[in-house]
Amino acid sequence: MEVCYQLPVLPLDRPVPKHVLSRRGAISFSSSSSLFGAPDPRQLSQRRGAISYDSSDQTALYIRMLGDVRVRSQVGFEPERRSSHPYLCIDFRTLHSENLIEVSDNKRVHRLLSFQRYLHSSRLLRGIPQQIPLHILDEDYTGQARCMLEKVGNWNFDIFLFDKLTNGNSLITLSFHLLNQYGLVELFQLDMVKLWRFLVMVQEDYHSDNPYHNAVHAADVTQAMYCYLREPKLAKSLTSYDILLGLLAAATHDLGHPGVNQPFLIKTDHYLASLYRNTSVLENHHWKSAVGLLRETGLFSHLPAEDSLNMERDLGSLILATDISRQNEYLSRFRIHLDQQNLCLSNASHRHFILQMALKCADICNPCRPWELSKQWSEKVTAEFFQQGDIEKKHKLEVSPLCDRERNTVGNIQIGEYKDLTSHVQLLCKT
Repeated sequence: MEVCYQLPVLPLDRPVPKHVLSRRGAISFSSSSSLFGAPDPRQLSQRRGAISYDSSDQTALYIRMLGDVRVRSQVGFEPERRSSHPYLCIDFRTLHSENLIEVSDNKRVHRLLSFQRYLHSSRLLRGIPQQIPLHILDEDYTGQARCMLEKVGNWNFDIFLFDKLTNGNSLITLSFHLLNQYGLVELFQLDMVKLWRFLVMVQEDYHSDNPYHNAVHAADVTQAMYCYLREPKLAKSLTSYDILLGLLAAATHDLGHPGVNQPFLIKTDHYLASLYRNTSVLENHHWKSAVGLLRETGLFSHLPAEDSLNMERDLGSLILATDISRQNEYLSRFRIHLDQQNLCLSNASHRHFILQMALKCADICNPCRPWELSKQWSEKVTAEFFQQGDIEKKHKLEVSPLCDRERNTVGNIQIGEYKDLTSHVQLLCKT
């Protein structure tokens, strides 16, 4: 059975155009997805968009991300959630309100982000000016931004300045530059329009209202990952596939981050916690969101299906490694490799493990930056912690560790982060 939905630009009484039915990026729902609190397909048929329901599809977790679930992560919670927890009354529209629209039938309908992004990209492709131009190609860079890119491999790279010079498009500009610099666009025969659209979508899916987990953080991690990839021992061993995978994972590792941590989602019975069974909730969400964008844009559609699936799987393996709750697992494994001196970078699985460790280090590298940069990051991450704590206090929840602005300071929070980073970097340097 297949249920298709109408696009927002069409009257509700008109049939769905054939080009919508075959639209690349249509999402499948498994009948088993009900285990994770998925809406009933008949209810979904009342929503707008271009989604398909296939009862034979066994990829339930694959992702309702471009459809109902991803929209809810942007604008709030659905009223039909089966729980009486007070947090379910919290309206995230105070943080992320740009994607909510009013419909004439007196219902609030969540516009599917996939189509919204499609319209946004189409306007740009047709030459319709935007409020903030997206500079991607070299000729559109300002002179200062171009000069900064010449030193993108330096550890003191100022991502905040770079973001200003690129009109808030640091993630798009930096990612495109690095992919092009390595020759990956040509080597993997990536379509320039698809790549551009993918990067635009990735940047848009980071919540700019998050003090810390936003697109600038993603750009900073991508730049740090590039620094690690340039380390001599790694640089001479990594394949082009490894480099492509590492850069994509860095750019998407926090995609769609809601600005709260996993314990918060679990204790408030958030639908994402149910979907991923309280295991690596945020990381699974980031990974599935990234894969959804890859499929929607068809960035790797020209590759054999097996290669595309391997890329998606390996991308998930890197992103899932950033789960801080599994930190000891990775550090212990790394120590064993070092003690036994059996790390061999000619081994693909060993190279992948090093990429996991590199991404973990890049994700928490802020204390290693020059003081003027490190201080800004410290203030931003603390602001996000305190923002969560304020929500918890407002709704009479137990305040999470480090999230109480009355009991914690920027300094004592950063001491803990510095210790975590030190343990990672010391091990990575021994390789």
